[in-house]
Amino acid sequence: MSRMANRYVIIGAGAIGGGIGGLLAAQGTPVVLAARGEHLERMREHGLRIRMPDADVTVPVVAIAGPEEIELTPDDVLVLATKSHQAESALAAWADAPVGDGTAGSELPLLTALNGVSAELRALRWFRRVYGVCVWMPAVMLNPGEVILRCVPPRGLLHTARVPAELTTEEDRVLLAEIAQDWARAELEVPLPEDVMPWKYRKLLGNLGNAVQALLSSPDAGIVSAVRAEAEQIYAAAGVTLNSEADEKRFRSTLQTRPVPGAPETLGGSTWQSIARGNGTTEVDFLNGEIAAMAHRIGRTAPINSALARLTRQAGREGLSPGAITPEELAASLGVERA
Repeated sequence: MSRMANRYVIIGAGAIGGGIGGLLAAQGTPVVLAARGEHLERMREHGLRIRMPDADVTVPVVAIAGPEEIELTPDDVLVLATKSHQAESALAAWADAPVGDGTAGSELPLLTALNGVSAELRALRWFRRVYGVCVWMPAVMLNPGEVILRCVPPRGLLHTARVPAELTTEEDRVLLAEIAQDWARAELEVPLPEDVMPWKYRKLLGNLGNAVQALLSSPDAGIVSAVRAEAEQIYAAAGVTLNSEADEKRFRSTLQTRPVPGAPETLGGSTWQSIARGNGTTEVDFLNGEIAAMAHRIGRTAPINSALARLTRQAGREGLSPGAITPEELAASLGVERA
């Protein structure tokens, strides 16, 4: 049976989660944003500011610290949008929240809108119905209480499907169609492939360069090429299924980035943002570290990606800023030749 109205509970309302939730709230869709620290306080007091190439709006939002501050209902859809390395604690915190006579884990759908390819299997430890989301949404959060979205409509592209795909039911298809409709009103495009994981594995190839950008402050084509080439070799050896490169390019061509008035011209990806904000940790272990894990599972090694993950962890621990090392130093540390 179709729901009368979905309420979206965004777990981790940072750049991506805040962007999705803020756009939904701006269209009048019921939304709750879960966040922490000064970001949470700013949203509670002043709303969420969304800065875009063609608009700058501040949206009143319902903001909470965690599941203890909300009464969940069967009409809620949970959207996990933390960084990948923060997913485990968030999943554990929300899974046992009461929903009627059951729990969130048993009763509610969970969308995993975060990088990497491991969140879905991790989520299945706690949640019965998990839907993977492949996120293409250039978004940055540098200051508490505001997010920067760099695309004109559509603001983001979010392929979504149930994981594992073979469990998909008619109930799932109805829910996914509702989500796509709700999010389309918020200028977010939600294609519904039969299986989202081939999309997420290809997206991971692109995210492998995040650590290079975070360490150098800007991408280096030669180093990134070597990092991805190693990953592609591991994919082939492990039998990973990818969607076609042509399909990805066709969909991504619908995203048009533009300058955001008053925002820095150079804004990096998720790993760069973590390093730039001095968070101390990044999601590199679920990006480049995922390639290392995949290699180890089939009795191989991934020395370039393993070394890049180690150097990024070190940069986080030592509080290094983007650009603290040179391309020549990084290439030497990884054992690769620059183009």
